Amino acid sequence: MTHVQHHIPDAMLKAYASGNISPHFATLVAAHISMCEICRVALGAHEAVGGALLDVTKAVDVSSSLKTDVFSKLDAPFTPKPVFDRSGIYPGPIVQAMKGQEPRWKSLGMGIRQHIISYDKQGSLRLLYIPAGQAVPEHGHNGLELTLVLQGSFSDETGQFGVGDVEVGDEDLAHVPTADAGPPCICLAATDASLRFAGLIPRMLQPIFKI
Repeated sequence: MTHVQHHIPDAMLKAYASGNISPHFATLVAAHISMCEICRVALGAHEAVGGALLDVTKAVDVSSSLKTDVFSKLDAPFTPKPVFDRSGIYPGPIVQAMKGQEPRWKSLGMGIRQHIISYDKQGSLRLLYIPAGQAVPEHGHNGLELTLVLQGSFSDETGQFGVGDVEVGDEDLAHVPTADAGPPCICLAATDASLRFAGLIPRMLQPIFKI
């Protein structure tokens, strides 16, 4: 098992356990949990606390048809969707988010590519492909960005991040992530706001690339 050194913040695990998290971040958290035993255990603790709270919470009346509706959905036929991950790089939650399709990489320049999985007012979820030795242009953050490494590794001002590691970027972080030597670095990045690029050209191209 990969030795993960950088984890999901506990507050975000708690939000994930309670369902109080955007779909973009939920997919990334689920993917990390599938790769990290420590965070799986922590999530289980949060879910146990949530279950205990439900046990002492006053019941709420629901419609008489709810049980029938739920059981009818359970009886509905299920056809597994095809998966694309022949390489073993992409965890199940990412495969599910991409609906079993291959990434459609689009160039961002300098050999860097991206595939946007989802993009809306709540933020974005995308795959990034960064060749070894290549740096992402210097940028800060207007909100929160979580970056999960799926292949290879990258380094920046805060340290090195390998497979399974998550970097948390907030408004206080400005950095230049650079892929380390070895295989290309493939990451999953989730944001709730646009990035804040230092250079003029990246800022000009930002609306086109939806970064």
